[in-house]
Amino acid sequence: MLHPVNKLFSVILLLLFFCWPVCAQRPIDVQHYQYEISLSDLSDVIVGKATIKIKFLAPASTVLLDLVGMKEEKGMKVFQVKEDGKSVKFVHRQDRLEIRPDASAMANQLRTYEIDYMGVPEDGLIISSNKYGERTFFADNWPNRARNWIPCVDDPADKASVEFIVKAPEHYKVVSNGVLLEEKPVEGKLKRTRWKESIPISTKIMVIGAARFTETRVDSNYKVPVTSWVYPQDSAKGNFDYELADDILRYFESLIGDYPYKKLANVQSKTIFEGMENANTIFYAENSVTGTGSSEALIAHEIAHQWFGNTVTEKSFTHLWLSEGFATYMASMYMGHKYGQDSFMMRMVEERDDVIRFVSRSNQPVVDSSSDYMSLLNANSYQKGAWVLHMLREEVGEANFIKILREFYSRYKFSNADTKDFQSVVELVTGKKMNWFFDQWLYQPGIPELKIEMKVDHEGYHLSVRQHKFIYHFPLHIHLIKPDGELIRERFWIDKEHFTFQMKSSGPVKVAIDPQYQLLYKSVD
Repeated sequence: MLHPVNKLFSVILLLLFFCWPVCAQRPIDVQHYQYEISLSDLSDVIVGKATIKIKFLAPASTVLLDLVGMKEEKGMKVFQVKEDGKSVKFVHRQDRLEIRPDASAMANQLRTYEIDYMGVPEDGLIISSNKYGERTFFADNWPNRARNWIPCVDDPADKASVEFIVKAPEHYKVVSNGVLLEEKPVEGKLKRTRWKESIPISTKIMVIGAARFTETRVDSNYKVPVTSWVYPQDSAKGNFDYELADDILRYFESLIGDYPYKKLANVQSKTIFEGMENANTIFYAENSVTGTGSSEALIAHEIAHQWFGNTVTEKSFTHLWLSEGFATYMASMYMGHKYGQDSFMMRMVEERDDVIRFVSRSNQPVVDSSSDYMSLLNANSYQKGAWVLHMLREEVGEANFIKILREFYSRYKFSNADTKDFQSVVELVTGKKMNWFFDQWLYQPGIPELKIEMKVDHEGYHLSVRQHKFIYHFPLHIHLIKPDGELIRERFWIDKEHFTFQMKSSGPVKVAIDPQYQLLYKSVD
């Protein structure tokens, strides 16, 4: 996703999950969720029925699910839990639903539980009005806010297929993950809409959206439908803006590998993020629709997530850069592909400036174990993560870099990975140990702070590079440009606190340090 509109919910997020000991691992793997959700125009109360199929990884006498309970007038209340049609005991407290079946489960056993509940979502499902004053419902689950409206294992490492069956007033169109299986009127001027996603996905990217939409197919006869879901008042503008997704999708397929899903819906929405990469059903802020194509980079970012973040998912938010850094860099690669190298370089310069500003006030590494997930939406995860990939590309070469992207995607498709897994792929492709690279750029905070000086005398030009604070290892590119246009290229390997080198050249030259923007660093006096 990109740029939270605000951080209103960040304090709440800190308290919900981490009151439970981190070491307490649930011995279950959810196989499939089915949610039946009823929406109303009369109140913000939702009525839900969750049918959850679970595989037990070890013997267990209880099942723990995440579900925010009632607090004052908001939260969910569970009425009953059933297994095989029979009621089972449960306790719902501290935002945890503990199911206590009569018989303990054995390892590798599959069991299914039905949960009836209702309430007003405190978060996670945003019920509000759009910019035209019309009522809307939009799920907004990232990072662990799904628990506010659906019982689940709210963890990116636990992926499952999902089915949403939504009953809503007939004037709403409902969009969700996966393939549309049913849309039909039912009694009481209501409509029943059923979507099913068969590919396992994390709860952070499971969504529904209900509003007055116009749905338009905007691709040029692509193998999967690329659609625009836009408020009727914005339909012409939205279709123009979102049809950019067609070329973006084709580019990423050629770069990384086949698109994994059966559709790509681009949805104008009302959530707290500028863009959210929900699996094959991307939600964009209302203002993304302008009719000018101004959100092209945003659209590219969210579509890139369909490969990195959605299909290959970080094992935990500690490794968020594998999602956000990848999407940021993939978007820059697309913009460079379409608009040229200068456009790509301009984006990298802007992102380097963002990192420099960020590290001046933060002492956290990219691989960050902070439990404040919202705080991880920062220049470390996005721009520095992108720059790590940019420097890796320089280190391993273009052909190997593309092989790395494709191998990482192929190897961890539909599952989870962490930074060590990515490093292993890099080392497999290149045949080189890369501890030095990953340690300094991802596990160590900050960036190189360099004092670079150039002096000239009768012997030529003398380069001095002095590192402050940490000692990094990196290549530094220097260009000497003579008045007649002759270009002398130099590449120096810097691996100590103070480095000096002489470059022989007669006559005046123009010196360009890191002229092609290949190094993430900060200049100091």
